[in-house]
Amino acid sequence: MTDAVGSIDMPDAEDESPESSKKTRKGGKRGKKGPLGRLALFYRQIVAELRKVVWPTRNQLTTYTSVVIVFVVVMIGLVTVLDMGFARVIKYVFG
Repeated sequence: MTDAVGSIDMPDAEDESPESSKKTRKGGKRGKKGPLGRLALFYRQIVAELRKVVWPTRNQLTTYTSVVIVFVVVMIGLVTVLDMGFARVIKYVFG
């Protein structure tokens, strides 16, 4: 059986090279920094990610908040009605 690269039983020539098996990770952003350096990098990455966020407008935020509040009020009402109904059924069954 073969795939797009070659035979499954025979590894590719580039995989056999001794250089590829001896690759080591050197440095990078986290190379030999102390705990404070890593912490500073972490916070810089947080700020960079927060800049990528698409924040809602005030109008969208008001709409989303209203929808959530209405949904929660409806669910509270539904659970209250069900609870009162179950309480009456239990009272009727057990006296």
